[in-house]
Amino acid sequence: MAVRPEDGTIPSFEEARHLVEERAVQLLPGQTESVDLLGAAARILAEPVLADRDIPPFPRSTRDGYALRAEDLERLPATLDVIAEVRAGQNPEEIPSQMTRGQAASIMTGAPVPMGADAVVMVEYTTRQGDRVEVTRGASIGENIVPTGAEARQGALLLTVGTRLNDAAIALAASVGKSQLKVYRRPRVAVLTTGDEIVAIDRAPGPTQIRNSNSYSLAAQIQQAGGEPTVLPIAPDEPQRLRQLIEEGLQSDLLILTGGVSMGRYDLVEQVLADLRAEFFFTGAKIQPGRPVVFGRVPCGADTPVRQKPAAYFFGLPGNPVSTMVTFELFARPMLEALAGMSPRKLAFLHARLKSEIRVKTGLKRFLPAVLSGEFENSEVELVAWQGSGDIAATARANCYIVVPPDRERIAAGEWVAVMMR
Repeated sequence: MAVRPEDGTIPSFEEARHLVEERAVQLLPGQTESVDLLGAAARILAEPVLADRDIPPFPRSTRDGYALRAEDLERLPATLDVIAEVRAGQNPEEIPSQMTRGQAASIMTGAPVPMGADAVVMVEYTTRQGDRVEVTRGASIGENIVPTGAEARQGALLLTVGTRLNDAAIALAASVGKSQLKVYRRPRVAVLTTGDEIVAIDRAPGPTQIRNSNSYSLAAQIQQAGGEPTVLPIAPDEPQRLRQLIEEGLQSDLLILTGGVSMGRYDLVEQVLADLRAEFFFTGAKIQPGRPVVFGRVPCGADTPVRQKPAAYFFGLPGNPVSTMVTFELFARPMLEALAGMSPRKLAFLHARLKSEIRVKTGLKRFLPAVLSGEFENSEVELVAWQGSGDIAATARANCYIVVPPDRERIAAGEWVAVMMR
């Protein structure tokens, strides 16, 4: 028999999300591989990256100007002797070995500050006349200088295992000479769409049929989250074939099903999973769209399709396209990211002012397609006109979801609302 939550209650969104997160932190990522630095972009790091030397390796100027001793500027204006010009990348032998009182060196951004100088004055506050410079503004010790090793000391940990390698992380790895990085292999995620009403996208649908958009939206989301999707054939509303395809999907690192998880006569997914001795962590969540979402696992055993790993996790997502997209982001993504080796992270929402009033029924946490607009700090968000969780066109026009708490029936224009970006 399938194992279900003890009291059979439907959890709130937060409770369901935390159940997923609790399972995600227990997962172990798969094998690793070494890839070239650019190929590592958006992958998950499987080895620590350390500083191969102090960063910066010398006291670095952050401005174009003059390197000098701050004490020489106690009385202004001050006139100093210019003894050298220091450029970024200059031969160290050409840089003054020691500067004394009354001296200054013209210096460029990124160049090493000569010994004896303890401040850099921006060129805007100076006037050059031959080999002398007049300075009209004082400086404190250390001003416009990044000390040696201020960013990291040699051997310091720069990037931790589990980091998603974004542009900054790639730049940091490049700065310490990492032409290759060890990353986790992308997890394999099987996608199974169910229902007699679904046909392949290259077929002309009948009067009551629709094309299989869910498999493709999920495959795109899986790729964006760091996985490799495997799109299985469409499963009919027939238990034997459905079971065969579910068993095939359970051989992947994660199985995501769409459709067949509601209460209809032909919604067979839960029953087939129950026959496979599935453990259900929740069978529904108090959200809209996506209330019928299912999360569970099939344990390892001689009479189950899972034999080479402790258990196979699965999600049953509602068949309505918007519900599928929303529930993947809310629940499936953290499991996929954990399988990819990514360090756990909490779901955080942004906030923006509401452009037009919202009225909804209470009781469910709602994630409604919306458009975030405006410029700079003046952002505002407004619902798109949509016809419910089957309206893909409206969702394609949206760039975010407005998050409406379950106890709010009305939110007035001008209020700050939570926003989840798409």
